[in-house]
Amino acid sequence: MSLRHGGGAANGSYSGIVVMILLFFSFNGNLLAQEKQKILLENATVHVGNGQVYEKGLVGIDKGNIILVRNALAYSYNREDWDTVINLAGQHLYPGFMAPNSTLGLTEIDAVRSTNDFNEVGTLNPHVRSLIAYNCESTVLETVRTNGVLLTQSTPRGGVISGSSSVMLTSCWNWEDGVVSADDGIHLNWPASLQGGGWWAEPAPKQRNEQYAEHKRAIISFFEAALAYSKADNDVKDPRYEALIPCIKGKRRLYIHADELQELMDVLDFVKQYEIAFPVIVGGYDSYMITERLKNANIPVMLPRLHSLPLFEGDAVDLVYRLPALLQAGGVKFCLQNQGDMEAMNARNLPFLAGTARAYGLTEEEAIRAVSLSACEIVGIDKQYGSIEEGKKATLFVSSGDALDMRTNHITLILMNGKLIPTENFQTELYEKYKEKYGK
Repeated sequence: MSLRHGGGAANGSYSGIVVMILLFFSFNGNLLAQEKQKILLENATVHVGNGQVYEKGLVGIDKGNIILVRNALAYSYNREDWDTVINLAGQHLYPGFMAPNSTLGLTEIDAVRSTNDFNEVGTLNPHVRSLIAYNCESTVLETVRTNGVLLTQSTPRGGVISGSSSVMLTSCWNWEDGVVSADDGIHLNWPASLQGGGWWAEPAPKQRNEQYAEHKRAIISFFEAALAYSKADNDVKDPRYEALIPCIKGKRRLYIHADELQELMDVLDFVKQYEIAFPVIVGGYDSYMITERLKNANIPVMLPRLHSLPLFEGDAVDLVYRLPALLQAGGVKFCLQNQGDMEAMNARNLPFLAGTARAYGLTEEEAIRAVSLSACEIVGIDKQYGSIEEGKKATLFVSSGDALDMRTNHITLILMNGKLIPTENFQTELYEKYKEKYGK
């Protein structure tokens, strides 16, 4: 056909190109129009994230930002002033939850090594960046996002100093598009003061780590070298020290992973000795024992996974569940995180960790704050994220029921920086597929 009617084919190709161009501009024009839409969410129970609740709330969004948060019963408004009005009567509106200290986006299948990109060779790697390894195409992200987890702190693992984490959106085209806070802090794994011990089937007491002092001196030696490097005029740059200098000079957070009491006490001394401006304890299992010191030092804690067994055989079986309430009572800023086995896929359970914290002493709004505003405050993005307040990014979600309860967590609407995000994932699609097939 093309050989016999070359001119016609050329004209057809030209016409096809014109149509494609028109469709391109039409499609992008629609996207731009959607981005500029003024959206009003009305009549939902609005959990602001800072402790406030509006039983009949109004949330107005323009150009991706929240411009209105009011009680609908005490505020007059005209629906015609908004491009889109969504009635959410009977549903709950939450700020996007955040999964701090997570390998989410850095791993796909734990048992397949080639899909794990969070652990570098070496022990002292402050210059390693998780940012550029973040995989926005991860199907795990879908399953987490559709449970309300819209932000994550993509965190490296391994060694003594693992590298720098970055705060990312859980829906994006690529890492450049998804970054919220690049290289927000360096992660330091403090040596364990105790070692050994058994598990539930073979309980055994932990033993003192005889090499603890030696490992601690190695960390101090490295920081001393970095401190001396920061004060010198260096012709040859060392990327390890260059990466650590912002932590020493108070321009970046230092996340110190430690659990046991001796470790935490030494961390407090270390932070004071090197005048670390923004220290954060990650784990902090025994932090409930020193709440006064942590409060006075203004050191926040990212608590360990609540769905865990006690660390020591003499501890109460429900101690881990009560840690949030104990720190709340002690006036220590804290948030919840999910480090542990299969942590990427289990990040979807973050809302239910907050539900456990609520069942063991926190109020509902305190539990919500522990996975939203408090987490964002600790990593330094609370001016834009973490709560439903005027001036912040419209990164939020709607659940038809209580989002902290796995029986009622059902996401019906997701907005990320004001853009609508699908509430389905490949797992829900498979469910619907086989449900239709077998009629159940």
